This record gives sequence, structure tokens and C-alpha cells, in this order.
Amino acid sequence: DEELDNARYRLNERRTGDRSTRNVDLLLKRKEDLLTGNGEATVAVEVSAAGMYRPLPDGSGEFLGTYGVARDISARKQAEATITFQAYHDLLTGLPNRTLFNDRLGQAITQARRQKQALAVLFLDMDRFKVVNDTHGHLVGDGLLQNMAQRLRGSLREGDTLARIGGDEFTLLLPNIHTRHNATLIAEKIIASLKHPFHVDGHEIYSGMSIGIAIYPEDGDNQQTLIKHADLAMYHAKDHGRNDFRFFTHDLQHSLTGRLAVENDMRHALTRGEFEMYYQPQVDIQSQRIRGMEALIRWHHPERGMVPPNDFIPIAEECGLIAPISEWVLDTACKQAKAWRAANLPAISLGVNLSARQIEHPHFVDKFIHSLKENGIDGQGIEIEITESTLMRDMEGAIEKLRRLADQGVEISIDDFGTGYSSLSYLKKLPVHTLKIDRSFIHDLVAPSNGSTIVAGITAMAKGLHLSVVAEGVETSVQLDYLESIGCDSYQGYLFSRPVTARDATGLLQPH
Repeated sequence: DEELDNARYRLNERRTGDRSTRNVDLLLKRKEDLLTGNGEATVAVEVSAAGMYRPLPDGSGEFLGTYGVARDISARKQAEATITFQAYHDLLTGLPNRTLFNDRLGQAITQARRQKQALAVLFLDMDRFKVVNDTHGHLVGDGLLQNMAQRLRGSLREGDTLARIGGDEFTLLLPNIHTRHNATLIAEKIIASLKHPFHVDGHEIYSGMSIGIAIYPEDGDNQQTLIKHADLAMYHAKDHGRNDFRFFTHDLQHSLTGRLAVENDMRHALTRGEFEMYYQPQVDIQSQRIRGMEALIRWHHPERGMVPPNDFIPIAEECGLIAPISEWVLDTACKQAKAWRAANLPAISLGVNLSARQIEHPHFVDKFIHSLKENGIDGQGIEIEITESTLMRDMEGAIEKLRRLADQGVEISIDDFGTGYSSLSYLKKLPVHTLKIDRSFIHDLVAPSNGSTIVAGITAMAKGLHLSVVAEGVETSVQLDYLESIGCDSYQGYLFSRPVTARDATGLLQPH
């Protein structure tokens, strides 16, 4: 064959009088595999050859022939191939790694520029992968990654490049696309394929994927920019419910630049003492006495002024800052509860909101109990407020953790009830004490109406389950009168008081 002919040519060069040894590597086929005795086997061989000469009186030599030694270098070649593969591939999934992906993307950009074509870069991030690792362990997490890689391959076209670039992050190169719609079809196909669960080591696991898409050349003309913009679009997909895809836009870039600024400032807010706790009373409808307070964090930004929680809590959850902020909230609330008890003020419950990231943390309960003990209080009078959507992320795990807290005397309240996955089944499983009716049902509360019917239904159901009911967002006496008529227990809203500082809250609790 061509390789053998080339080797003969190089070895025959010995006739020129060059007496040095020349090495040639060959791949030879044996008719019989020496190990199995069947079929053919390809063997890598290194041939070392040198010319043989007879000395002549004039000092030259007469070429007599070539002699050489051949040795099997299959093991060395295999080792070299393994090293090369490991340098350019992810060992867990066998997919190309970041280095190989960037190389192929660079080649694809060069070709697209020359042929005036478009291409797409997709940045894919698995939803809730950390929960799987924390709940089932890293071996199951690794198995899920392997299964995910295999399933993603099934959604690709020939010539596409899927890479794992680290953790639970993947990138996908779609060369030669004609319109954005081509990328849309692939993203939709990927998301549809993830509707079915993965089965890993006896566990049934559902895992979605948030996808960001950047298009060459409109969203960037080099590897770094395209990947960065696809990454930004992926975060936009996560912010809008996860398991979805979003295209990069320049408006999105401006928005996310502002988001990064908020994140950077928030990292210093704790140490600078910029956070403050406000408290909003919950009032017994019959007696008009305060029965509880909801602790609400506020951020006094040195340049932007008061930053609403909705503008920074979602960012804190996404970037991992929710953990230290939540610890500060709990610690501050516990200190305030202790101070009110020491001042012999009326006994009330103090509600603290829990985020999904908090309750998913494997050591959440231990940290919560530690904070209670560190501040010298028990769980009596401390109330956890948690939304339905947070519970549904990992119902079984939430039930176990909330029961442990209930054993400490902590009360459990379902916040924003009626806006999520309302279900009698989970209410019977959870150690719930209170339902808080979402303000969206209270806003236009005028009997009779759809809103009033829902509020009356929730109240009746809660009474049947021996649960207390708190209505949020009460602003008018008309709303309050209707709530009293249907047997609602308590209310919270501007009709009685806005959220106030600890000092003002203390004043509200003092006898008048």
C-alpha cells in the first residue's frame, strides 16, 4: 500500500552513501491475530535500517544492501493515542473537552466566514444537578452525566460537536445553519428528550436543561465572544423558569451587565452592614392584636438607595450568595426574637422566609438548629415561610427536613398559597400550621367574585384541615370585612402597617 511504498523509498535512500540509521514507523496487518487466532490484527512496527558497504581503496564504499531491525511498538502507539485522547476529551463522558471544542469552533468560524454561512453555539447547563449530587452522592451524579451525554447525542445532526466543558455544563456547535430556526429545532428537540426520567443506580431522576444560544456572525465573530454570549443567554433561560432556551440579544447583555454589578455589590453588602431587617405585623382579625411578624430583608445600597428584595434575592440564589445572606437573616431574626422576649413583650410568632437553595442544602436543618441554640432560644415562636413551588422541587427531602424542625417547636407556613401546586396530598404529609393566601387573590377582593370564591374556598379547606389562615396584601377595610365574614384568622398588609424597622416594630408591640 501507499504507506509501505513510502517506507521502501525512504529505506532505499541508503544507496546514496548515507551510512546513518533511519527509523520508519509502519502499521502492518497480520493475517492472523496472535492472541485470538482469528481474523486480522494491525500492528504498529518501528523499522530501524542502515546500509551495508564494502570498503574500497579510494576510501569510498560499495553498497551491498540494507539491514534492519523491526520491533512491535503497538503498546507505545496505544499509550500515545490514549494520552492524546485524554488531552482533548472528557474522561467521564467521552465527549470533546473545552480545548477540542474551541479548536473545532475556530475552524468552523473560519469556514463560515469564507463561505458566508452562519453557525450557532449553544451553552447548556443542567438544572438542579447539585441537588442530585447532594441527595444521591457523586457516583449517581456521575452516572447521570454519562446518561445525559448519551441522550444529548441523540438530538444532534451529523457534523455537530457536543462537548462537556466542566461540571454540569455542556457546549454544542451547530455549523452550517441557514436560519435561527435551525438552532431552535435542535434546542426544542433536546428539551423534549429530557421529559423522560433517567434511571441511574436504581434511582429515577428527572433533569432539565437550560440552554442559551448565540449565532455567528451577528452575536460574535470569535470563539470567546460566542461562548460568553451563549452563556449569558443560558442564565436568562434559568431566570425564566429553567428547562427552556433563550437567544442572546444585546438588550440582554445590558441587563446582565447590570445584574453582574448588583452581584458584585452584594458580595460586599454583608461586611459593610448594608442589609437591614424590617418587620411587617400579622394581625388577628377578631382581636385586632398583633399575633406575629414577618421578617423581611432590605438592602440600603450606598448609591442606588433602597433595593427591593425582588431585585437582588433571585440573583443571590443564582450566584450562591443566598446561603450567607440567609444565615444573616436567620441570625438577625433570632436575636430580635430574643430581645422581644427579654423585654417581656407579648408572645408572637416571627416568620422567616426560606428559599429553595436553603432547604436543598444538606446541612440546612443543622445550621438552623445551631442558630437557635447560639442565640439562646428554642423553636417556639419561630415560623418558617416556604412557597409551594419550593416544596415541589424536592417534596420528599423537604418533608423530612421540615419535620425535624417541627420537632424543635418551629411552625411551618405555606407562603403565597394558591399560586403554585396546591394539593391536599402534600398538605396532609407536611407538618403545616398556617396557609398564607397570596396577595393576588386579595387585591380585587369584592364579594361576589372569582377572587372571593377562591379565598373562601381556601379558608374553608384550611379550617377542615385545622390550619390557620393569614391573608396577605390587605389594604382596605372592604377586604378586611369580607375576610372576617368567611372566618379568616389573620391578615397582613398596609391597612395595618407597612414593613417597619426593628425599633418601630418594637413600638407596635408595646402596650398602649
